[in-house]
Amino acid sequence: MIGEGLIKGSDCLACHNATKKIVGPAYVNVAAKYPATEENIDHLATKIIEGGSGVWGAIPMSPHPAISKDDAKEMVKYILSLKK
Repeated sequence: MIGEGLIKGSDCLACHNATKKIVGPAYVNVAAKYPATEENIDHLATKIIEGGSGVWGAIPMSPHPAISKDDAKEMVKYILSLKK
């Protein structure tokens, strides 16, 4: 998937893992929380770009303004495809 390659080429894996919590939530936990709707894909893509905090704990996710909205959406689509 395109999104998986984009994630591997970014700094996402410094804080996230597909199956276990590191600093941020495991991707499978994100997939379990959010259905793969266009609204959620757009919302989570915006969170990747702008950063955020409070949903998964007190540690904020840093913003990634250099990631395009289209690339962020592809990343989210990959993450949400990991739903068990």
